[in-house]
Amino acid sequence: MKINTVLFDLDGTLINTNELIIASFLHTLDHYAPGRYKREDVLAFIGPSLYDTFSGIHKDKTDEMIRVYREFNHKMHDELVTEYDTVFETLNRLADEGYKLGIVTTKLRDTVNMGLKLTGLDSFFETVVTLDDVERAKPDPEPVLLALSKLGSRPEEAIMIGDNYHDILAGKNAGTKTAGVAWTIKGEESLAKHRPDYMLGKMNDLLQILGVETA
Repeated sequence: MKINTVLFDLDGTLINTNELIIASFLHTLDHYAPGRYKREDVLAFIGPSLYDTFSGIHKDKTDEMIRVYREFNHKMHDELVTEYDTVFETLNRLADEGYKLGIVTTKLRDTVNMGLKLTGLDSFFETVVTLDDVERAKPDPEPVLLALSKLGSRPEEAIMIGDNYHDILAGKNAGTKTAGVAWTIKGEESLAKHRPDYMLGKMNDLLQILGVETA
């Protein structure tokens, strides 16, 4: 069945928030566990929800740590966030071709809106499913299935694209096709292990996969 719906993760997939996320983790962890974590240590924290990460470090201070993280993250957001190469052009072409586009993210809505507005991507998406909207985050299929429901699409008509294994597994669990992005900060091989249907070298590779003619 032809794909007519494309779902994207946000951070690390459409917009480059890696430096912001790493800085936010280090800021928070340096406060609660001085000297214990270095840059390479926090890469594993990119993808899971903040609750999952911080509850595994200080169960009794999880909410407090999340608050400290988000305050720093919002403060530094516009200074550290950029858009990945060929993202805008690809989304613009897909929208022109009539594809239904959505975002499925583990971020909260206010931060998602900041990133989309900053990069000018906010006009492309018919639905945005955030952590506010679900009880179970990726890799549970709930967020993907909710996005499909909002778009009036079936899993077999959709593809889920992301930079983390949570994205790939969420798509597989929901019954969609999946695509990883080779620019994931954790390395292409780490994502390939989870067997996405496709691997994108850059975002406009998606056009060929979908059969959209390019000049």
